[in-house]
Amino acid sequence: MTYWRAIPQTDLHRPAAALTLAGGWCWFDTVERIERGGGRTLVPAHETPTAQLDRMTAPRADVAGLSLNAPRLMGILNVTPDSFSDGGLFNAPDTALAQARAMVADGADILDIGGESTRPGAAFVDVAEETARTAPVIKAIRAEVTTPVSIDTRKAAVAQAALDAGADLVNDVAAFTFDPAMAAVTAQANAPCCLMHAQGDPATMQDAPRYDDVTLDVYDFLESRIQVAEAAGIRRHQIIVDPGIGFGKTLDHNLTLLKNLSIFHSLGCAVLLGASRKRFIGTIGNAPEARDRMPGSVAVALHGVRQGMQMLRVHDTKATKQAINLHMAVN
Repeated sequence: MTYWRAIPQTDLHRPAAALTLAGGWCWFDTVERIERGGGRTLVPAHETPTAQLDRMTAPRADVAGLSLNAPRLMGILNVTPDSFSDGGLFNAPDTALAQARAMVADGADILDIGGESTRPGAAFVDVAEETARTAPVIKAIRAEVTTPVSIDTRKAAVAQAALDAGADLVNDVAAFTFDPAMAAVTAQANAPCCLMHAQGDPATMQDAPRYDDVTLDVYDFLESRIQVAEAAGIRRHQIIVDPGIGFGKTLDHNLTLLKNLSIFHSLGCAVLLGASRKRFIGTIGNAPEARDRMPGSVAVALHGVRQGMQMLRVHDTKATKQAINLHMAVN
């Protein structure tokens, strides 16, 4: 099988024949042709098959009312006692609402509310508990904040309660594999969704992750899950894909995916990068504590912007927003 990866550029010296990547801020005139089990070859963009080129270049539709012609920030708000970075900080409704206000003031374009930790080794949370953690917070946010809200869950009943409370987007780290009813719930609400790749579940995913080719394996998985979502009635333009940095991946797997991020534009969907404060950043950046990984997280976010990522899921909203504003101003 042949895969095609646009080579994104952001500098101002754009050739006249260059193409715009996904209707955004990056351009390309060269594509990498990748053969599974074979080689990689750089070719002029016009040698890409028309169907793939159309997917690479088509402007991405608005998602949850957000235009994707510029990088968007998804602010992380975990209402859990045990999330790896902010567990226990915002699990009371009043502190969660205060943090939501702060993230919006700092530049968050959408708020991602999660009631079950998906850190490596995390324990399962039952539906009733997860719903009790998330739905009231979403309802409170919705009462005073117009910023779109995402529900970060693997469970259809939790997603339904969140949608009823005013959530705009379903963000499923299991890409509808944990609870098959998720696709129908999302489709019936006519809601957009984010489908993420993960190998294994949070309790076991970091035990011994293995791939034939991590980039192509993740690509194939996401393509298959898009097809499941479409079969349920979710249109491709409503789907965001996420390669799942840190979810069943070693440090080398994460770095390989980051180097090849632009391949996921060939799926014809918006792409989300969620790498904020993750362990590999601490390993490379000598920051054992998650709270000390802001500089490395911002560096990875800027790499994502240069690869044309339409959405960045982040803890450090203010710092990331400032960095992106400066990056976009000088490119």
